[in-house]
Amino acid sequence: MAHALARSTIGFTIARSGLGIGESGNFPAAIKAVAEWFPKKERALATGIFNSGANIGAVVAPIMVPLILASYGWQMAFIITGSLGFIWLFFWWFVYEIPTRKKKLSKTEFDYIHSDDEPVTNAGTKVPWSKLLRVRQTWAFVFGKFLTDPIWWFFLFWLADYFNKAFGLDLKKPGWPLVIIYSCTTIGSIGGGYASGALIKRGWPIYKARKTVMLIFAICVLPIFTVQYFQNMWVIVALISLAAAAHQAWSANIFTTASDMFPKKAVSSVIGIGGMAGSVGGIIFQPMVGWILDYFTRIKSAALGYNVIFMICGISYLAAWLVMHLFAPKMARVELD
Repeated sequence: MAHALARSTIGFTIARSGLGIGESGNFPAAIKAVAEWFPKKERALATGIFNSGANIGAVVAPIMVPLILASYGWQMAFIITGSLGFIWLFFWWFVYEIPTRKKKLSKTEFDYIHSDDEPVTNAGTKVPWSKLLRVRQTWAFVFGKFLTDPIWWFFLFWLADYFNKAFGLDLKKPGWPLVIIYSCTTIGSIGGGYASGALIKRGWPIYKARKTVMLIFAICVLPIFTVQYFQNMWVIVALISLAAAAHQAWSANIFTTASDMFPKKAVSSVIGIGGMAGSVGGIIFQPMVGWILDYFTRIKSAALGYNVIFMICGISYLAAWLVMHLFAPKMARVELD
C-alpha cells in the first residue's frame, strides 16, 4: 500500500523493496505448513492448490486493476489490492497452528499426517544454513529455482508489454489474453500437484513420480519457442498458456521436493535458500530481457527480441531438470542429526 505514497523513482523503489522483504516469508511458511499437515503423497496437490491462489490473483488483476486505474487513479490500485492482504492475515493469525498444538485434532488424523515415519518435531527447532549448504540435495533445489523462477517472473512482468508491442493490447483496459493465460496456470498448478500424488498412490517411488512429471512439464514448456512462427494472437496465447501452466505444475512439484528430501525442521530454510536463488536468477534475467529487447528494437524489432527470450524460456526447465538429476539422482533423504 505504501506504493501510493511514492512521488519519485527512488520512493517507488523503496516501496518495491519493502514489498519484496515483506512477501519473502510467505512461500517458506506455506511449504512448511504443507509439510506439517500433509503426508508426502498429498503434499504436491496441497502445494498446487495454495499456489493456485497466487494465480487467481494474476487472473483478477488484469481485469480489476485497469478498472481501478481508470476510475480512481494509480494510487488506489495499490491501496485496494494491498489492503486485501489483511483479510488473509486475520485468518492465518487466528486459525493456523501446527498439528502438535492444534486443539480438537483427532488421533486418527494426527497419525495419518505423520504416516511417513518421519519424527515429529517441535516448533522452534532450527537447522543452521551452513549444514544445509554442505549437502547436494540443497543445491539440487537451489539450481532448480535459479533456472526457472526468472521465467515465471518474465511471464508476470513482460507479457503485457509483449501483447502491447505485438498486437496493440491497451494496458488501460481488461487484458483478456492475460486473463486466459493466468487462468490456465491455475489448472496447471492443481493438475501438476495431483499428477505426482496419483503416481505415488499407484505405488511409484516418490523420487520417480516427482521427476517423471517434472520432466513432462519441462517438455511442455518447449513449444513456446514456436511463437515466432505464428501471427494469430490466440494461437500465441495458447502456446504461452501451455508454458505458463507447465511452469506452475513444475512449481508445485519442485517445492515439494524440498519436503521429500529434508526433515520438516529444515524445510522452510531450504525453501528460503531456494527462493533467494530464484531471486538472484531474476536479478540477472530481468535486466537481460531489457537489454535483449533494446538491442533487437534498434536493429530490427522488439518482436524479434521476444523470440529470443521465448527460446531461453523453452530450454530453461529441461536444463533445470538435468541439473537437479545430477545433484540428487534419487532424491535421497537427508539426515541432519
